[in-house]
Amino acid sequence: MKIAVDGTELNVLEQGNGTTFLVFLHYFGGSAREWDVVVDRITTQLPVHCLAVDLRGHGDSDAPKTGYSVDDMADDVADLIEHFGLTGAPDRDFVLVGHSMSGKVALALAARRPTGMRSLVLLAPSPPSPEPIPDDKRKQLLAQHGQREAAERTLHEITTIILPEATQHQIIDDNIKTSAVAWRAWLESGSREDITDRLDRIEVPVYVAVGEKDTNIPADLLKTAVLPLLPTGTTLTVIPGAGHLLPYETPDAVIAILTMALGR
Repeated sequence: MKIAVDGTELNVLEQGNGTTFLVFLHYFGGSAREWDVVVDRITTQLPVHCLAVDLRGHGDSDAPKTGYSVDDMADDVADLIEHFGLTGAPDRDFVLVGHSMSGKVALALAARRPTGMRSLVLLAPSPPSPEPIPDDKRKQLLAQHGQREAAERTLHEITTIILPEATQHQIIDDNIKTSAVAWRAWLESGSREDITDRLDRIEVPVYVAVGEKDTNIPADLLKTAVLPLLPTGTTLTVIPGAGHLLPYETPDAVIAILTMALGR
């Protein structure tokens, strides 16, 4: 379905039922489809209502010319949450789930203390400080936008578990489909933003996970640049054998973390 927020239509996938919602946000160059297997499985196990959104400029959402800062994207998600009546409703609450790029977006939103937010799950999140992407890598990524061969190489660089062929095609297609403006904005600006000064406002429980073999956002980076800024009690789960695309590579391990975040 398409939901209009501040003049921009966001594509949202909805599944399940219940008064507790899981709001899923995707990685840079991805889409809401990365959550398909996780959503299919968890909705058969638990009475949860799942929303997975294509962030602006990604997937099937609109790609306006501006509005790609971390706070702009957090605004979109906040409006979406309000659209579904999750703020201030006594009979509803939600868990916010951010992966990689959207981990930073989720942190920015959590720092606003939205009512109804139950907990925060971060999968290999981009750190709240500027992400340490080497300059040559950043330039390479900028130059390779929309190129299928580059998207194929990226897939193999960021995963360690062999995925079904159809899934590989989906990941590559999502990469190519990402709008040029969203691609450039994250690499040149969003990934370089620093929101560390607001993380002490986060009050909900936080659950962090990373793949053991993730070279994009390695566990050591999270231990130094993310965990010390989060509430006491935040833990880091290192998923054995996994790379960066945890919802694709190890959906059951992700569901185990979501179950903890739900208090089940």
